[in-house]
Amino acid sequence: MDRDTAAPDVTDLPGDRAREWVAYHHESAAPSTYVYEFVWDRTAPAEGPFCTDVDGNVLMDFTSHVAAAPLGYNNPKIMEPLAEFDLVDPLKIAGQDFYVAGGESPGDGLPGSSGLMERLTEVTAHYDMDTVFLSNSGAEAVENAIKIAYDDSGGAKHAITFDGAFHGRTLGALSLNRSKSVYRRDFPEISGVHDVPFCDDRTCSAETCSCGFFADGVSQLRRKLDPDRGHIDPDDVAYLIMEPIQGEGGYRFPSEAFADEIAALVDEHDITLIADEIQSGVGRTGELWGSDHYALEPDVIASAKGLRVGATISRSDVFPEEKSRLSSTWGAGDIVASAQGALTLDAIREHDLMDNATVRGRQFKETMRDADLSGVDDVRGEGLMLAVEFDSKERRDDVMQKAFSRGLLTLSCGYDVLRVLPPLDVTEREIELGCDLLAAAIADAA
Repeated sequence: MDRDTAAPDVTDLPGDRAREWVAYHHESAAPSTYVYEFVWDRTAPAEGPFCTDVDGNVLMDFTSHVAAAPLGYNNPKIMEPLAEFDLVDPLKIAGQDFYVAGGESPGDGLPGSSGLMERLTEVTAHYDMDTVFLSNSGAEAVENAIKIAYDDSGGAKHAITFDGAFHGRTLGALSLNRSKSVYRRDFPEISGVHDVPFCDDRTCSAETCSCGFFADGVSQLRRKLDPDRGHIDPDDVAYLIMEPIQGEGGYRFPSEAFADEIAALVDEHDITLIADEIQSGVGRTGELWGSDHYALEPDVIASAKGLRVGATISRSDVFPEEKSRLSSTWGAGDIVASAQGALTLDAIREHDLMDNATVRGRQFKETMRDADLSGVDDVRGEGLMLAVEFDSKERRDDVMQKAFSRGLLTLSCGYDVLRVLPPLDVTEREIELGCDLLAAAIADAA
């Protein structure tokens, strides 16, 4: 496959072989979230945003596996170093019972978990972070973030989250979710979690906003935390957790006044700020972290997806000193996934992929806005964390399916929003091609 000339080429979606694979999969799979009957053939040609399914259809993937494959398929920046890796078994190291070396001395050879953690402290140094705990997933990264925050708080019992938030599917993370009710319904929850509006009103000021976060010049959160009139004692708040840019909640970007107020309040009351950067981190928005766009200065970062592993990053004084307060079966790291994460960070920095994300994201927004398409209420984004909002859920769903039938993979989020996540090295030609396919799908749906 030549990435410079590749284009979607589909006949029947899903094809006969795809239907066979889907049926086989569901013979033993628990019910879960399956968006398309699309079956990627990992042995067939794939490069950048282009991949091939089991029936030979070529598709353009503008989901990047929900940002978990930030450089797309078979990127040489990842594959060439890995080709030199003489694979061994086991590739995942259980617990923290011993260490793994990959060269003659530290820093030599293909980077593993130690190399990944070193890189993570480098890219969070502007937040004074120096300590990392690795795990499998984003939900585990969040779970460990809230554990260390509770531990560091000295017994504080309250937590603050935001309307529209999504932090994972494990029980602790579920307690913080305020998106779709299906995620939390009938499951037990952590007590003491309070929620306030997430303000994405672009016309918002510190005086008033449409979401209700500000009213009469005072924010809801400031009222709740007021030492004299509020009903939450700030000294009893263990942490405030937020996505700098909400993902599952609908690709909602915070207003400047809202972000400034959150930053001011956590500083004023010395509240631990946990930034859930699982979807917005690792260069996706044109900065290493979504928080970098705002006045926010997180005390803890939870990262995963594009990092290939889960990571909880903070300062050494925030992490508990007592052994066994934190542990994980795979906490010492998945060797290959850690190498992929480290190489991804290297590629982002060495090849100016954050600049590319900014330029190509701007191209997507300008192209889609200039098209003035029927039923489109908004086109927004930072870098390559992009969204198209429609006038109804039904139209959004129809557009997503019609784009799929043309060979373009996208994802829904929120109520009526389509999210678009090209690989970070996406080219001008590929953005133009993706916009053409999406515009045609929107015209069809209209």
